[in-house]
Amino acid sequence: MAMSRKIATIGKECVACGCCVRVCPKEALRIAWGISARVDPDKCVGCGKCAKVCPAAVIDLAERSAAAV
Repeated sequence: MAMSRKIATIGKECVACGCCVRVCPKEALRIAWGISARVDPDKCVGCGKCAKVCPAAVIDLAERSAAAV
């Protein structure tokens, strides 16, 4: 799976349910301190699977910064 120009971004309203972590094909998401999910930009390929399963609808895909592409 090639890296896209998009990257997952997680809103502050995340409740750390872990749904996104379970569906990420690249293990780019983790639950930090039991509070919210975090994205590893080096692993995220921008597939959007996490956004589709988020029950709180707080994950979006954003344009990756030019330096990170």
